[in-house]
This record gives sequence, structure tokens and C-alpha cells, in this order.
Amino acid sequence: MHRRVITYSRNAFLPLTTVCRNRCGYCCFRTPVREGCIMPPDEMLRTMDVSASLGCTEALFTFGERPGEVPGFTSMLGTFGYTDILDYVYDLSLAAIERGLLPHTNAGILSYGELDRLRGVNASMGLMLETTADVPAHRDSPGKDPGVRIDMIENAGKLSIPFTTGILVGIGETMEDREESLRVIRDLHRRFGHIQEVIVQNFCPKPGTLMEGAPAPDTSELCATITLAREILPRDVAVQIPPNLADASHLVGCGVDDLGGVSPLTIDYVNPERPWPEIEELRRVAGDAELRERLCIYPQYIEKSWYSPLLEPLIRRLAERLRVIQQG
Repeated sequence: MHRRVITYSRNAFLPLTTVCRNRCGYCCFRTPVREGCIMPPDEMLRTMDVSASLGCTEALFTFGERPGEVPGFTSMLGTFGYTDILDYVYDLSLAAIERGLLPHTNAGILSYGELDRLRGVNASMGLMLETTADVPAHRDSPGKDPGVRIDMIENAGKLSIPFTTGILVGIGETMEDREESLRVIRDLHRRFGHIQEVIVQNFCPKPGTLMEGAPAPDTSELCATITLAREILPRDVAVQIPPNLADASHLVGCGVDDLGGVSPLTIDYVNPERPWPEIEELRRVAGDAELRERLCIYPQYIEKSWYSPLLEPLIRRLAERLRVIQQG
């Protein structure tokens, strides 16, 4: 009988900017245009250098959606020599590759052409579906329109981009809404085969947000949602939970396959009050299962060569390094 395997990635969390056109009712990441709202290139490069020296394999680029639509942002970005945030992430992706880190970009809504361009310098990409329901928390967030998000996930499939998506639990949706969201993701994967992991992420109330007084989902509700996800999604799609946001040691038994990306250096800028667990803590969370490090591009997509020629040498080298570690 094979021992169960639970995977994780070792990454550098790199928030390019906290400026965002959306105003979600639960978010504390978004800020106005102000000093420090853009992470400067020298800090980015320094963080990548140290992260690579600590054994990280992934550069996770996260930033607010369409920040250029917010007045004042483009002129501030211009102080770093850029007029478009996507040019900035493109160049930083090249710098990450040079340092031995595989780029993974979460940029919010992107067009087909923008996805195609970033595919050349990213091993994988992501966009949370969050929910197919129309919830008050998304009232002032044009990028959270479910149809718009589904279209982007579909475009990523057409471009054969190894992709991460997920649902956000507790933002006003019902269990029936979650089931519908998971079925939409399943159907997209059946068409294109590109969904490598689905995150089941629990809402955490944040002081100062519109939803600061809303109840967080409890462990039993999360367990039921994870079980539902594992029942609906195909076996080649991993079900992931963020190990710093919930009772991971309990939830692992509900059908979790992956513990996401953790960083030995950078914080979770979206949930700054929740520190990443150490690797030893992940082993405890995994319990009787084997904890195995992975890359941000899953093995089946490496085998199918779902990456650009630019990334092939680094992907092969890092995959071999992990293979040797696991065998030794």
C-alpha cells in the first residue's frame, strides 16, 4: 500500500504593489497610492537573492489588479522606469529565472494577449475564482465578476498554462454556491487539462474592513468544503489549503493534497498576522503522510512540456534537485 503524499512549495512572496482597482469587503492588502505602495527593484532583487540562497524554487509575484486604473499610480511607477506594471513583472520574472527561481504570477484579470506574453517567463500562473455567486463583498470590485474570472481561467487553458485557482469560503456564499464553483472549475479542467491545484481558502476577518465583524467559517465547515472539493474535482487536480490560515493538522484528513507555498524569508502579505509554519511544523501537520517538496509547475506538466523554452533548463535542473533530495 502506497503511503499518502502531501506536497508543498518553497517560495519567495513578492508583492509588486498594494494598489488595486477592486475594493473587496474583506481585503486589508489594498492601499491607496502612497509612498511605499510599490516594491522597488533593488528590494525585489535582494529578496530573490536571499530566498534562492535559502533553497526556494518559486518567485510568487502578487499584486493588486489593474493598478494603472487608479489615479496617480502610473506616475509613481514611472519613478522606477516603467509605465505598465506588467512590464515590471516581466522583467522581474527574467531576474528570478537568472537567480534560479521559477516565476508564478497572480495579477488578477489579464487579457489573452497578456497571459500569452507572461507565459513565456512564468512556469505557472493563477487566479482565484473565489465564487460564482454574486456577493455584497464584491460590489465595488469589477474584476471579481464571476464571468470575467471564468473567461480568464478558460484563456489560460487555451494557452496551456499550468494554473492555480480556488474558492474563498465565508464571504457570503452558500454551500450550494461552493459546489457550483467547484463544478465550474472541474468542467474547465475537463476541457483544457490545465488546473493543477484548487485552493480552499477560508475567509479571515480583518480589522478596518467592511467585513471585520463577519463570522469566519469554522473547522467543520471547512472540512465539509474540502471533502466536497475532493469529491468533485478530478484526481489529477490537487486540493490545497493555506497552512497558516486554518487548523491544518485537522483539515489534512478531510482530503487535502497540498499545503501551498511557504516562505523561509517573506511574510504572507495578504494575511500578515498569520506567519508561515516552519517545515518541521508542516511535517507535523502532514501526520502519517509523506511531506514532499514540489515545484510551482506540477510533474505532469513538466512531462507534457507545458513551459516555454526559456524555462526548460531551470525546470529540469530544479526537478532533478528535488528528485535527488527525495531519494536521499
